[in-house]
Amino acid sequence: METRSNHVLVGAVVLILLLVLALFTVWLARLGTNTDKEFDIFFKQAVDGVAKGSAVTYSGVPSGQVKEIELWKPDPQFVRVRVAINPKTPILQGTFATVLGSFTGTSTVSLDGGIAGRPEIGCASEEPGPGCRMGKPEIPPKAGGIGALLASAPKLLENLSTLTDRLTVLLGDKNQQSIAGILANTNRLSGALADRGPEIAATLAQTRVAIQQAGDASQKIGDLAATTNGVLAQDVKPAMQNLNQAIGSAKKAADSLNDVIVAAKPGLTTFSKQTIPEANQLVHDLRVSTQALSSIAEKVDQRGAGALVGSSRLPDYKGK
Repeated sequence: METRSNHVLVGAVVLILLLVLALFTVWLARLGTNTDKEFDIFFKQAVDGVAKGSAVTYSGVPSGQVKEIELWKPDPQFVRVRVAINPKTPILQGTFATVLGSFTGTSTVSLDGGIAGRPEIGCASEEPGPGCRMGKPEIPPKAGGIGALLASAPKLLENLSTLTDRLTVLLGDKNQQSIAGILANTNRLSGALADRGPEIAATLAQTRVAIQQAGDASQKIGDLAATTNGVLAQDVKPAMQNLNQAIGSAKKAADSLNDVIVAAKPGLTTFSKQTIPEANQLVHDLRVSTQALSSIAEKVDQRGAGALVGSSRLPDYKGK
């Protein structure tokens, strides 16, 4: 009975060892056929807390782990982090990587921002090239929350220290006296303004009245302009129409006079060339006739009517 129990125990142990060996073989086979996708991330910032084996999440969902982390030799200001991502996780164009730090020292690489409908991030070949500097597709980095805060903490502390020093200088004894003097002057100015309150109120009232009067004057000017426009429309325009009519009538009269002068021009020419010379000859003949008549009248007056029929008598001759 005891021998049979030992055989059963040995058989059970052998079966367990075989099962473990089979599981180990399957695990090794799985490692040999690993289908995780590898990506490189080049961080231009401190990646404190990130190490080989650190978790990689996509929108908070565990999706892989960090496989390698090292400084990039061509440019040591970059930290190259290679991650292995579950092939079921869609790493689409627009995805970016951030480092989510924590105060416990453990950091996580977080992926987010993939745009639906865009193709997955990939390389045309496994050879180095743009977007695939190490032969693996690259996920662009982005400064993130606590990680960026922790990375910039030394700079922030330095700025705070500088600000504290400047505040100390600003609030020194000499500057405090100056500030006290400025506050005292401000108090005196406030008191003076309070004392002049009634005068300021009166000035404001007068200003309000002046503004109102200016508004009334503007309205009156507008009314005057409207009235002037009405006068121009009602009086000046008719007068201009009458003046235009008078000018038209004068033009017609001038045209008529011109026609008369043109028509009388031949008669005037004849009058000047024939009538005037004949009139001059007639006047000459009248003058000659007048002289003859004057001579006859003189003879009749001196010698009577016989002078017209007889000859003149010779004077008597007297001897010596």
